[in-house]
Amino acid sequence: MRRREFFLFPAVVAAQQGRPQLLYGVQSGDVLSDRAVVWSHVDRPARMFVEWATTESFRDPRIVRGPAALEPTGFTARVDLTGLPAGQTIFYRVQFEDLRDGRTRSLPVTGHFRTPSAQPRNVRLLWSGDMCGQGYGINPSFGGARIFEAMRRREPDFFIHSGDTIYADNPIPAEVKLPDGSLWKNLTTEAKSKVAETLDEFRGNYLYNLQDEHVRRFNAEVPQIWQWDDHEVLNNWSPGKNLDADPRYREKSVHLLAARALRAFQEHAPMRFHGDDAERVYRHIPYGPLVDVFVIDMRSYRAANSANRQPREDASTAFLGRPQIEWLKRGLKRSTATWKIIASDMPIGLLVGDGKDEQGQAQWEAVANGDGPALGRELEIAGLLQYLKKERIRNTIWLTADVHYTAAHYYDPAKARFSDFDPFWEFVSGPLNAGTFGPGATDDTFGPQVVFAKAPPKGQSNLPPSAGLQFFGEVEASAQTRQLTVTLRDLTGSALFTKTLDPA
Repeated sequence: MRRREFFLFPAVVAAQQGRPQLLYGVQSGDVLSDRAVVWSHVDRPARMFVEWATTESFRDPRIVRGPAALEPTGFTARVDLTGLPAGQTIFYRVQFEDLRDGRTRSLPVTGHFRTPSAQPRNVRLLWSGDMCGQGYGINPSFGGARIFEAMRRREPDFFIHSGDTIYADNPIPAEVKLPDGSLWKNLTTEAKSKVAETLDEFRGNYLYNLQDEHVRRFNAEVPQIWQWDDHEVLNNWSPGKNLDADPRYREKSVHLLAARALRAFQEHAPMRFHGDDAERVYRHIPYGPLVDVFVIDMRSYRAANSANRQPREDASTAFLGRPQIEWLKRGLKRSTATWKIIASDMPIGLLVGDGKDEQGQAQWEAVANGDGPALGRELEIAGLLQYLKKERIRNTIWLTADVHYTAAHYYDPAKARFSDFDPFWEFVSGPLNAGTFGPGATDDTFGPQVVFAKAPPKGQSNLPPSAGLQFFGEVEASAQTRQLTVTLRDLTGSALFTKTLDPA
């Protein structure tokens, strides 16, 4: 089906100031065959209403009375629509009713999404991460966050936001001087003038990104699956993070900052809350017979960053954590989908440093800790990969971001120090309107082979979006062949690398 344009109402309509205002558009997310989350934000205390139908003309619509958007949620609200037909395009429109008079309603804002079908059909998904970081924000003269328009034009079924959905620790200045002497000029807001510490400052980081018209249009047309990583709080945060020497922070408790950050993330992500654990981010999103998405959380359950060389698993080597690892194993074993996509917020085999410890040893932020046998956090991943081989769980691929360039990694047990696993692929893409870095060094523990990489030229780093090195990935599952084709794309949507995988 050809996607139609759904233009949002202007951010401010002078004649409508008496109405509630939906300045930041609408989003949908965590779409299943019979349900989906619809999200929005309003500028005052107001009640959400969502109208949905299977036709663009809204013939025979259903109206769902949603919750009140109030101060405790930063004036955000969501409705988990249920009873949706499978394999259908769902058109929806959102209005808010002013709670002060119970009569005045906002103008409607529209969007759409498609539910997965019980029968095999072609599926196209996109993924990327790392949004508005390193001081590079919304630059109107550059055309804003143009990569979102390139992604929208690919007409995906859904988008996986792989983390660093905001840069809470990266203020957005009015200007950034570039190496060639030119200026990158940003839209600015009070919330982005300093590092985020209060709940409202974290909220303001999400609302900043939603000022971009490309982002709002993309959100209205493409359902999303969000996960988080470190910059939703601050760079490389873990329970061992010490902010005593960082003059930017008056609040020195990383635990308190992380709690506020998670609250703001969940308020603004179009995600479904888990009934048994309201703060849980990891979850399973099945999307028909061809694709299962397992969203993992490498941030919430980790032990403190360290040299990561422990010879045995214990509390100090936790990364996903035992409950999440067991959940992932069970889910992958039960999955009947042809392809099992592990949406990961960090790569497995790239070295990501986090300074040095008191003894001068290098500390590590991700899984990898340098060449050699599986040690430290690598033991969790080794156990998972070993389990997949033992249980003959095939057709798993990893999608990730975090490192601000794009790459295709083939993990080859024949070239690995730990080799008790079946070979698999990991694909990396990002950033989304942020600085570009890389490429990263690999760790041979699991034998990653860099089949493709696109990153800044040697000796250059933190390149602006105007350098063109902004990336997203695309995955297409074929109903006819059951093959999976992965394409890495640039700022314009042009293909840089393509790999077609046959199902086992």
